[in-house]
Amino acid sequence: RLQEASELYFSYKPKEALAKYVEISKDTGERTAFLNAIYIAMEQNRPKEAVDIALEAYRLYPQDNDIIEMAAEALLADGQYAAAERILSLLNENDKTAGFFHINLARAQLGLNEKKLAIYNLKQAVKAGSHPSLANFLLGQVYEEDKSYKKAAEAYQKAVDYDHQFMEARVHLARMLEQTKTLDQREMENQVLDSMDLEKEKGITIKSHAIQMDYEKDGEKYTLNLIDTPGHVDFSYEVSRAIASCEGALLVVDATQGIQAQTISNLYLAIDHNLEIIPVINKIDMDAAQVEVVRDQIVDLLGCDPDDVLPVSAKTGEGVKAVLDAIVDRIPAPKGDPDAPLQALIFDSVFNPFRGIIAYFKVLNGSISTGDKVKFVNTGSEYVADEVGVLKMKLVPRKKIECGSVGYIISGIKNAVEVKVGDTITHIERPCDKAIAGFEEVKPMLFAGVYPVEADEYEQLRASLEKLQLNDASLVFEPESSLALGFGFRCGFLGLLHMEIVQERLFREFDMDVITTVPNVSYNVYTTQHEVVQVHNPSGLPVINVIDHIDEPYIRAQIISRSDFFGPIMKLCLDKRGTLVSQHFITADRVELNYDMPLAEIVFDFYDRLKSISKGYASFDYHVIGYKQADLVKLDILLNGEQVDALSSLIHRDHAYEFGRRICEKLKDLIPRQQFDIAIQAAIGAKIIARETVKQVRKDVTAKCYGGDITRKRKLLEKQKQGKKRMRQVGNVEVPQSAFMAVLKL
Repeated sequence: RLQEASELYFSYKPKEALAKYVEISKDTGERTAFLNAIYIAMEQNRPKEAVDIALEAYRLYPQDNDIIEMAAEALLADGQYAAAERILSLLNENDKTAGFFHINLARAQLGLNEKKLAIYNLKQAVKAGSHPSLANFLLGQVYEEDKSYKKAAEAYQKAVDYDHQFMEARVHLARMLEQTKTLDQREMENQVLDSMDLEKEKGITIKSHAIQMDYEKDGEKYTLNLIDTPGHVDFSYEVSRAIASCEGALLVVDATQGIQAQTISNLYLAIDHNLEIIPVINKIDMDAAQVEVVRDQIVDLLGCDPDDVLPVSAKTGEGVKAVLDAIVDRIPAPKGDPDAPLQALIFDSVFNPFRGIIAYFKVLNGSISTGDKVKFVNTGSEYVADEVGVLKMKLVPRKKIECGSVGYIISGIKNAVEVKVGDTITHIERPCDKAIAGFEEVKPMLFAGVYPVEADEYEQLRASLEKLQLNDASLVFEPESSLALGFGFRCGFLGLLHMEIVQERLFREFDMDVITTVPNVSYNVYTTQHEVVQVHNPSGLPVINVIDHIDEPYIRAQIISRSDFFGPIMKLCLDKRGTLVSQHFITADRVELNYDMPLAEIVFDFYDRLKSISKGYASFDYHVIGYKQADLVKLDILLNGEQVDALSSLIHRDHAYEFGRRICEKLKDLIPRQQFDIAIQAAIGAKIIARETVKQVRKDVTAKCYGGDITRKRKLLEKQKQGKKRMRQVGNVEVPQSAFMAVLKL
């Protein structure tokens, strides 16, 4: 019958051959019939049928690696990526080193949008030397999708080198070479301010970027000092520092999105500083642009004349000249006395490994020249200005920086703590009377422990954080220690995105691999002795019998969205213990909601869920309004009765059981099996509220018993049980880093 089915296939009758192979597999359970049936079903583009056959084959042959691989291929073809990833994990360790395993795993991960893991597995496939042309081709496609055209070109080139007949790879390579050439041309003409790879990957501005440009209008030459600021709520401190340093601001509103929550908060910040506002509508070239609707929104918000709102397309260049003319006409020139003693405000700084710390400043009074002896007022440190200059696309040295200009100073400073953002620079010989007011102190919203993976890298982590703090003034940190993780730092962040960016920058810029603990907000704990203790960390919570009550920080959240998503957004806010303060319709289809919510409820996944339920349309902004009493409990995680302080968290009593159960289930999947049972427990005080067990790895000690009395087997099993018990008393449980990261995503 197998011979007949084979002849049908080679006679170009694949449908009849498939039916025959399926019939044989059902009648006899023949392995070859299953494999051929799966292959032909996939060849005939019938993935669902292939999956059904493969799963039946896997039921009969659960240890057969060929069946498992074919089942994974069928699931991938049917788009069942999570199932394909699970079934691939069942392969024997020997087959996991083969290149095709890594390629299929990468395909599943790409389907699940886990690009980093997919890139890792494709590189492993190339290293294994099995199907390197296909692995490189898939790698090229991933890089091309991420717009990393040069990397994509290199991967396609390797695919062609391995297989000269790989025509699809040749086509992609030709396109990439053309694309990278275009890129180089663009880089020669345009000035791209988002200089970090991270900014380009995420499509957001993280750092404020200052730049100076010359502009000519009506025969007069003007020097414009511009600063590009982030828009995300987590980087609001960057915006506040930029606004405090400027005379005017461009309020850029997306023609396709309209006014968003952060637009309003940043606008109020600029108005508080009495800045001249120039409203601009961008992306007018797009099909979805609603220029007149957005213009009306801006007029309602600002109370300005409709003709003052400038329509612009940054992509095509339309309207850009009108914006530059408006800057010259409407924004006042900097005020200051060029003959007064030097007064310069440091608004940013950056660490250069060769030249030391470079401080960026704005001269409010006087002037500064190369070779001047200067003093930083707040720190009292004195230096010689080895080099001063202006900020173009690169640093351009100048002999003198005049009053009202923006520039940089290099004076060989090596110690990061000597430069403070908001400090004043003045001359030693002729100092100014008083320091400039500077910027308001940053208030961290979120606290988390940051620990080096290797314990001996503690000092290296301190140096890295100090250097990063130069460039990111909103980061605050202090030393702390943990029983599970050793010495590290308790860091304050402005939000969850800020924390993710800091962790990524530590890895990319300083090669520091770190473990981050569960983030917490700051709580006020009132004791029975009438004391108030501020707690940033669950381990700092006083003993439960001396706590009178706990206050948690509350925020006023402002959400602007299309009215279609009004219901789901209200449900999300209520689930997060929110209280509706007000609502009003900005236009017929746009609504603004104001909620009072606990800060702890929004720091995890609120922003992501808001974007998901509103299909990306909702925008969100918040500010802290004070503290309110809450029913909070400390949730501990125990491994074999030992508390893991890095996984402890303060949580509302109503959510404690559900959260504890989810952590236990997640840890059960992530902690590797040992030679003994591992009990994972979630506890509030002495009360266990959830438990999971990672079962021990056991040898089959009864394998040598063929028949005989049952007591022989019992004796062997009892002996094994006693050995496991002793092992449990001395065994340690290692918690992998992935477990800490997974808890953050719950």
